[in-house]
Amino acid sequence: MTNQVQDLTPDEVAKGVTEGRYLLVDVREPNEVEAEAYPYGVVVPLSTFDAKAIPDPQGKEVVFACRSGKRSVTASLAAQAAGLPYDKHLAGGMLGWKAAGLPSKVGG
Repeated sequence: MTNQVQDLTPDEVAKGVTEGRYLLVDVREPNEVEAEAYPYGVVVPLSTFDAKAIPDPQGKEVVFACRSGKRSVTASLAAQAAGLPYDKHLAGGMLGWKAAGLPSKVGG
C-alpha cells in the first residue's frame, strides 16, 4: 500500500487547531519538545509509541507532528495499524512550522 497519510500545511494545521478542529500530537522525544514545542500539542513520543496513549480527540481530527515530517508519517501509519482513523500529519514538521512564521514555545 502506498502512503495513506494526508499532508497538511503548517497554516492548515494552525488554523484547524485554533478553530478546535484538530488535536496536534507531537511525536518527538521529550528533550526535543523541551527545547522547542508546538504551542498546543500533546506529546506521545514515537520511541515509545502506543496508539492508546493518544488522548481522546473528542470529535477533533488527530494531526501528527514531528521535526521534519518523517516520524509523523510513521506515527500515523502505526495508529492506522492499531485501527485508529488518524491519517493526517504536519508536512515539514517543526522546521516547516517555523519557516511559515508560526509560533513555538520553549519548555514543552
